[in-house]
Amino acid sequence: MDLDATIDKACRLIEEAANERATLAVFPEAFVPAYPVWVWFIPPGHTHPLRALYTALHENSVSIPGPETERLGEVAADCHITVAMGVNERNSEASDSTLYNTLLYMGPDGQVLGKHRKLIPTAGERLVWGQGAEGDLEVFDLPFGRLSGLLCWENYMPLARYALSAWGEQVHVAPTWDRGEPWISTMRHVAKEGRCFVVGACQAFHKDDIPDALEFKAAYLDAVDGWINPGLSVIVDPDGKIVAGPLDSEEGILYADVEPHQLVGPRWQLDVAGHYARPDIFELRVHRGARPFLHVEDVAEDADGQGSV
Repeated sequence: MDLDATIDKACRLIEEAANERATLAVFPEAFVPAYPVWVWFIPPGHTHPLRALYTALHENSVSIPGPETERLGEVAADCHITVAMGVNERNSEASDSTLYNTLLYMGPDGQVLGKHRKLIPTAGERLVWGQGAEGDLEVFDLPFGRLSGLLCWENYMPLARYALSAWGEQVHVAPTWDRGEPWISTMRHVAKEGRCFVVGACQAFHKDDIPDALEFKAAYLDAVDGWINPGLSVIVDPDGKIVAGPLDSEEGILYADVEPHQLVGPRWQLDVAGHYARPDIFELRVHRGARPFLHVEDVAEDADGQGSV
């Protein structure tokens, strides 16, 4: 819940990954400035503590583009590395008061490649994040392959997965708060189904990571001890085999090598948006493009003084 400190930490981690010759660094869901863990502990009717925490989260959230993305971009460019990072994003295009759970992509040149706002916040998350209202899913063509991803339980949306497959995704990032065996099985299924590498990134989160100054810690977490989330980040290859992780109850970076032939060869057997598709039977339409909150129409007066658009 400290924006500047979180960006500093992110920059250090990007540099660390690049020093190990990584060409892609993937961060967890809502890494900047924090995942709003309180949504799973504070009842929705307790509006005053929820307002206070939302205000603090909003104060430490980012605009895209903004000074924080510029800092991340400078480090990405210096390290020649692509970054996929979960952030809390303000709706700076409108009220600047709603927050979105956003997946931010930075290219190896330091520029913002794109962003994706989580389509459906899950359960208690709806107390914090708005619903992504635009078709902003995209696949980015990068030197190491075609990159895209989905946030947390968006990975359970089969149509979203299919759309990315149809756009040729080869490396799939899955920043998340989920953990446990069912989630790891999901990461393996997404990899096997899409015949792509999957990077599931979840933050290991200990109760001690929550500042004592946040009143909800004492008021709502008194019975909680130790790890609130063990993390269990994982990397899976296109055959559904785990090649790194799970990283359990500790902070760290997982690494995996990707060979170009692994991005094509496995699709000889299964290509869900190619020879294993039946477009003559099944059809998917994807509506893309922004839906602005406000349309402004200029009004001009005609010769009779009547207004016209």
